[in-house]
Amino acid sequence: MAAISTIYLSNLKKNDKLILSAESYGTTLQLGGKLRDLGVEVVVSWPETEKIIESIDKSTKLVLVETITNPTLRVFNIPEISKVCKEYGAILVVDNTFATPYLYKPIKDSVEIVVYSLTKYIAGHNDVVGGAVISSREKILEMWDWRRMLGNIMQPFEAFLVIRGLKTFELRMNRHCSNAKIIAEFLREHPKIREVLYPGLPDNRYHEVARKLFRNGFGGVITFRIKGGESEVVKLMNNLKIIKPAPSLGGAESILTYPIISAAMTMPEDLRKTLGITEDLVRLSVGLEDPEDLKEDLDNALKNT
Repeated sequence: MAAISTIYLSNLKKNDKLILSAESYGTTLQLGGKLRDLGVEVVVSWPETEKIIESIDKSTKLVLVETITNPTLRVFNIPEISKVCKEYGAILVVDNTFATPYLYKPIKDSVEIVVYSLTKYIAGHNDVVGGAVISSREKILEMWDWRRMLGNIMQPFEAFLVIRGLKTFELRMNRHCSNAKIIAEFLREHPKIREVLYPGLPDNRYHEVARKLFRNGFGGVITFRIKGGESEVVKLMNNLKIIKPAPSLGGAESILTYPIISAAMTMPEDLRKTLGITEDLVRLSVGLEDPEDLKEDLDNALKNT
């Protein structure tokens, strides 16, 4: 959020238009909403490429989308959005946290600003809180001064831990992606699972755009719906032995999260339901463990639900 707030405050002023995807990190939306008090026009668009593009006009200053949304894993066609932003002179900001630069590098598609939660895959060990902003030299120098005034500066030891994590980044991401594909295919056939949302599955509605956009895989996060709803989700979380029920993602350990009480908790209830973030939905950040161990853990826990 230090990175997001620096981007907002260094690029927006009174009467500017900010477009946000309705399925963004909850606090990104919250802070965006607060900018209305400063005279910024804030438009929250339905999280599909076409709807974002329809919202862009000559008054638009900033558009912020996530490459892969959290938690329903929609995939935006970033090159198409970038093209329209260029036509209107708007700045496109892409939160590439879920995809990471291992899968996709938005800068190559003329995206002006890219933001990451370093807390997740880039640091990769669940022991850092931090963010990063990537842009042109001119834009970085502009935001750098705002960062200084806001005090949004990472501590040296945490920066060291991020650099440590980068040394194994490519190796870890390869394993995250391969494990996630195995687990997604396993869950799709499981009798206790109603639906698996993962862009790496050929029948996923975002598979084609993901296949064109990404290299090396489809990411390490899977979202799925459990038959029986909230009571069965609670039983699953209580019965897991290897997978940890906890917030966050992108670490070496597999982590299961219940979105309605974590990242999506700050969303209005009606918006959550419209987006499909319902009581039967869980998100799994697939770690680096042996995939056969993960399959056995999930299967045993689901059998006990």
